[in-house]
Amino acid sequence: MTFKTRFAPSPTGELHLGHAYSALFGFHLASINSGVFHLRIEDLDQSRSTKAFEKAIYEDLSWLDIKWNENIIRQSERSALYNDKLKTLWDLGLLYECCCSRRDILNAISAPQGSKPQYGPDGSIYPGTCKKNIMKSRFPTKRNGALRLDMKKAWNYIDRDFLTFFEAEKILKGASKTQIVTRAEAVNNIGDVVLSRPGSEASYHLSVVIDDAELGINNIVRGEDLFDATKIHTILYFLFNFSNPTYYHHKLIKDSNGKRLAKRDKSQSISSLRKAGHSPSSIRSKLGI
Repeated sequence: MTFKTRFAPSPTGELHLGHAYSALFGFHLASINSGVFHLRIEDLDQSRSTKAFEKAIYEDLSWLDIKWNENIIRQSERSALYNDKLKTLWDLGLLYECCCSRRDILNAISAPQGSKPQYGPDGSIYPGTCKKNIMKSRFPTKRNGALRLDMKKAWNYIDRDFLTFFEAEKILKGASKTQIVTRAEAVNNIGDVVLSRPGSEASYHLSVVIDDAELGINNIVRGEDLFDATKIHTILYFLFNFSNPTYYHHKLIKDSNGKRLAKRDKSQSISSLRKAGHSPSSIRSKLGI
């Protein structure tokens, strides 16, 4: 089987050293395994994505001597595919429409004697407010609310005690490379995640699973901050009958104060470092690749 991985930046700002590390790590793995390195542009957030930032992504990666497959995927061009997969889950009875605002959700989960809200890999764990008003209907092509995955129904459909995914990078000391997601964890600690928001055909969780599966990506390289989200993705892989890939959740690159880099950190952007006289080899050395 050909080793296939990808780098999937969003064109909402300049790439920084953290992006460089992830791209170089993935490209290195593809190279040593005689594999394929894909580039995907995650531009679902059209309010913040720009062509200028997309062009800068190509320039930064080329400067780092990273070569990708010519077939570049743009998520903004794939709404019909995402919608089709949403309808698949809807027809299975696993989705429902939710019109709660973030404020509504926070108020609902904070109501009992001021208890602290519970958080999972998708943010606040939804208390199920809209489930009370669910009526069977046709798939909503024009939506006023979000589409949520009914996790209890989804796990009944899965009909297993647990699901697994394989973690090649040992980011947790002493942790097994085979990671387990149980029914109890999915229902209680993840909850009914959003798979589509109003005005968007797909959430991050839905789009990346569909895109990676369609491209045949069998090795996913990304930051350790997305490790918990992999539990959601593992569930979606099973529901769509996709083959679950191997994961490499790498360390995050931080600044001198131990803070994770963000796109607003202009001084650590690849373009600013290039203008300051750094070379691709010095960037690799700095990152330990």
